[in-house]
Amino acid sequence: MGYLQLIINPGSTSTKLALYDGEQKILQSSVEHKAEELHRFETIADQVPYRLGLIRDFMAENHIKGEELSAVMGRGGLVFGLKTGGYQVNDELAEALVNPAYSSPHASNLGGLLARAVAEEYQIPAYIYDAVTSGDLSPVAQITGIPEITRRSFSHVLNSRAQAIRYAASLGKRYEDMDLIVFHLGGGTSASVHQHGTMIDSVGDDDGQFSPERAGCVPSLELNKLCFSGKYTKAEMDKKIRGRGGMFAHLGTSDCREIERRIQAGDRHADEILQAQAYQIAKTIGLLSVALKGKCDAIILTGGLAYSKLLTDRIKDYAGFLAPVVVIPGENEMEALAQGGLRLLTGQEQANVYHLPERKEL
Repeated sequence: MGYLQLIINPGSTSTKLALYDGEQKILQSSVEHKAEELHRFETIADQVPYRLGLIRDFMAENHIKGEELSAVMGRGGLVFGLKTGGYQVNDELAEALVNPAYSSPHASNLGGLLARAVAEEYQIPAYIYDAVTSGDLSPVAQITGIPEITRRSFSHVLNSRAQAIRYAASLGKRYEDMDLIVFHLGGGTSASVHQHGTMIDSVGDDDGQFSPERAGCVPSLELNKLCFSGKYTKAEMDKKIRGRGGMFAHLGTSDCREIERRIQAGDRHADEILQAQAYQIAKTIGLLSVALKGKCDAIILTGGLAYSKLLTDRIKDYAGFLAPVVVIPGENEMEALAQGGLRLLTGQEQANVYHLPERKEL
């Protein structure tokens, strides 16, 4: 018998479920949630019984026997201070996933809670893997010019590490023996530095390049002025920064395919905005190359937007002098979770143990 894993990936509008035997996907399904279904729950944690019912239905409809599972893998939540890799969902991690003193409220926090609820029934381990907030930033990398604000790792860790591991394997090398910069290109973009198997720095979607839907880093004095102009509420400013910023703010769309169609039709403004997007991405790559002191084996471009050859070619044009640029388009979070779980189950990796910090982070 192989290693049978139930994969749970909750999002703000869906719950994605899959069954993997080793690295082979047996089946996958996605349950879409109407807004009114979720609005009746006061907190994210309140959704657990509702989504757990959907998981049990999925298992029953597909004749999945819990006794045959080796583990349940949940998407990692936004818990502060996590390292990359896997964590078994213990009592303290479960507490952190629902306590705003230790985490930011997000639908992904349900991954660990749901995995644990299913796993407890069958006395098997529940894990989360490569949470968005995981990383190994040095104390120096965490310092900002405002003492009250500390840089935390915040990036598309799950897909980025999976593609870095995949790339190293394609060369017959170990991920732990390579120095890489990985750029995830999606509705939000993020970059991370991987030095000998450790993610030593990252740039999220609010402290670097703009993206299809995110404003990225902008001049802080001008942003401060806009925030206190009286023209916008906090909620409206939040949307300007994340959701309706970036290419959407300039062009009214975040669909790169539509933007490329406009460029092909002669839209010079759309062409300039896409060029600026490539330029800012390349600037971030250059910034992060400093963390490796210029010793970079490759720059990996991944995520849905990496299917745009027009964009990736422009990034290569700017940043190709730093290291070979490799394009691995798309992302598969379910596969990445299954691969991570398999490494934990086979002993290739050891699960981290989470302990609540002695002093709560605010």
